[in-house]
Amino acid sequence: MHGYELRKELTAKLGAIRAAISYGSLYPTLRRLQAAGWITEAAETPATAEEVPALTSRRGRVVYKITAEGKERFAQLIAQAGPETYDDTGFGVHFAFFARTDQATRLRILEGRRRKIEERREGLRDVLGRAAERLDAYTLELQRHGLDACEREVRWLEELIANERSGRAPTVPNIGTAGGRREDNSPPPPGETRNERP
Repeated sequence: MHGYELRKELTAKLGAIRAAISYGSLYPTLRRLQAAGWITEAAETPATAEEVPALTSRRGRVVYKITAEGKERFAQLIAQAGPETYDDTGFGVHFAFFARTDQATRLRILEGRRRKIEERREGLRDVLGRAAERLDAYTLELQRHGLDACEREVRWLEELIANERSGRAPTVPNIGTAGGRREDNSPPPPGETRNERP
């Protein structure tokens, strides 16, 4: 893929919030991956007149291809299950590639994420219990919203963990009903609210 295609693919896979990648950070990252030997430049695709806006260059797009070493490095990265995979960014990226991750690793990551969110939930409960009377209505509502999001995510993680232990894949929403929304009350994935679902 060339850089623009790669950025679109990352946005589709990770979501617009997690994959808010600027071209100013994408291309230096691609150069670092190339320097490490994990990707290589394939033949350039010539830009057509329709693809090139007026007053810009017709230079062909550089197409990048993953190398054998890059595939090996990717396999190493998705096999990691340490604390960095439980935080918001690390979890989202690892979760996006769960289909390529073994069951034991998926379980370790899901259980670690659940512990992290349970700790966050308890912290919010503590704040609400101690400081609720000192908070203004909007700050209090924001804290309640955070607590609600944590509780939904813990339920969602528990469902995923139960599915993993039983060998079942996660339930996929029925696209043909309710505008693609789930008909049950299952929580949305982390970083997404019920209203953001397609």
